[in-house]
Amino acid sequence: MKKIATFLFATAALGIAGAAHGESKDVFGHWLTEAGNAKLVIEDCGDGSPCGRIVWMDPAAMRPGLTPETATDENNPDPALRERPVMGLLMLSEFEERRNDWRGGKIYDPEAGRTYGSRLKKLDDGTLQVKGCIGPICQTQLWTPASLD
Repeated sequence: MKKIATFLFATAALGIAGAAHGESKDVFGHWLTEAGNAKLVIEDCGDGSPCGRIVWMDPAAMRPGLTPETATDENNPDPALRERPVMGLLMLSEFEERRNDWRGGKIYDPEAGRTYGSRLKKLDDGTLQVKGCIGPICQTQLWTPASLD
């Protein structure tokens, strides 16, 4: 079974991505994760900063008996939140605008039930650089633009 964490930070697929020229802060839209198993929509949180929610999960990547509609946040450290659906779950939040990117944000990993520091940056080739960090150590993924089809 591919676990929900694969949707965001599959360690086998992670690598440090080099910065591209002319980075942009326009991170809003629909994004397919690097593993290709989930899509997120990044929208305005209401204060101009980005918030990202899961809007699609690949049923083939889920353990038998689970569907995108039945997957829950079962590893959340708060027992009261373990039954909430993963579909629609807020994964990206609390970002601050910087000169060339968004920093100081949070990314939630439902597989580990942990929240990590995060940075977002849209690169020249149109991909979204997503970093998840514990202190100074970060893992990076490149997400591609996606449609909801």
